[in-house]
Amino acid sequence: MLFAPQRLVAMILGASFAAGLNVYATVATLGLLAHFDLLMLPEPLHLLASWWVIGPALALFLVEFFADKVPLFDLLWNALHTFVRVPVAGVLAWQAAQQLSPIEQLVTVLLACLIAFLAHGGKLAVRTAVTHSPEPVSNIALSLGEDALAIGLTWAATQHPYIAAAVALVLAVLAVLAIRLIWRVLKKVFRGTRDFLFPEPERA
Repeated sequence: MLFAPQRLVAMILGASFAAGLNVYATVATLGLLAHFDLLMLPEPLHLLASWWVIGPALALFLVEFFADKVPLFDLLWNALHTFVRVPVAGVLAWQAAQQLSPIEQLVTVLLACLIAFLAHGGKLAVRTAVTHSPEPVSNIALSLGEDALAIGLTWAATQHPYIAAAVALVLAVLAVLAIRLIWRVLKKVFRGTRDFLFPEPERA
């Protein structure tokens, strides 16, 4: 089945942001929707509807569901997933965009990787900012919200792709702003800690 190019790209962008938040939830949601004939995937992605893909994706989602809610450990988990979420989003985009011309396919993949990277980077930055909180509630609440957003955005990308793409782009911009703000705050904190531990000698 061929999709209108604009609709296909919109679907890919929406799903890519979701993958940047939780790639296992994204793959499992796409697979389940396709398996139960609630959506038509591009032919190169039909493998996602197989239980051989859905099963491991659900299992890994369950692991991430708990791992992502433990303060400090979630930072390590998310840092390691830099090498999972963005590449998987790129592979999904490459497969989904095969009906496009080679140049259009390449541009779509680059956009998908960028969107996934911004989603992942924004998530990691926010987690870094709240990890110092003495209570685990903020981590758990953020993680639950991210899981819900990933699943909801994946569904929206298949049913209302233009809305999902618009949401993904807005969230990507917000992620950039969050990364910049949190980076500046962390630099000030590190600089203050360094000056406290290693004060410069007073000049005579």
